Amino acid sequence: MRWALFLIAVAAWGQTAPVRPEFDVASLKPVILDGADLYYANLGTYRNGVLTQTNTTLAECLRFAYEITTDDLVAGPDWIKNKAVRFDILAKTAPATPRSEALLMLRTLLDERFKLTLRHEPRVLSYYALTAPNGAHKLLPAQEPPAEGNSLGLGRIHHPRITMLMLASLIARFTRTPVLDETALPGLFDVKLDWARDNGIPPALAPGAAPPEPADGPSIFEAVQQQLGLKLEKRKGPVDVLVVDHAEKTPLAN
Repeated sequence: MRWALFLIAVAAWGQTAPVRPEFDVASLKPVILDGADLYYANLGTYRNGVLTQTNTTLAECLRFAYEITTDDLVAGPDWIKNKAVRFDILAKTAPATPRSEALLMLRTLLDERFKLTLRHEPRVLSYYALTAPNGAHKLLPAQEPPAEGNSLGLGRIHHPRITMLMLASLIARFTRTPVLDETALPGLFDVKLDWARDNGIPPALAPGAAPPEPADGPSIFEAVQQQLGLKLEKRKGPVDVLVVDHAEKTPLAN
């Protein structure tokens, strides 16, 4: 019996941990703040082997790496969502590397530079489910090369190459509630979504104040259904939340 246990111990000692995918070259640096109130942020792009994030919080880095639609689904120390603590990432790998593998490389990079300790925890939250009832929709497939660029703002989401996960992330900026992609629609789409920006989420009113006149046009919920053939369904239930138990505020140098 002791001899068998000895052999098992030797075998286990000889095993090595699986190698995690890594970028060929990667730069992750804290942003030096210039005092400006407004700044441009790239929450995450990946194309032809190049992954870029600009002026992003650690929570936003994790959202891109783990394909999470909103900050509400990331928990941890307050500073990971603080806009005053931002980072730039530029990482490169082989141009043919799939996006899914590049995101695994980003997870490795974040783990190593921030010394992360992460776990997943189900929490009961209110959210909107982005759905495609019976698989039906009015979406157009993305063209290659794209016919035009992005145009994002209040009352408008125009994007020539967007996944349903990316669309859910953008919609969540305007609903003030997490949005989860439950469409089961793979691939990239050319999306043009327009709504009356004042007719979406009602603003908070002072006591006794009269509600404003409704805007002339559809709400974001109506626009999603009319223009894209999708639905935003209000739900409440257990949702997977990524919890950061530990992260170094100053990442390891490149």
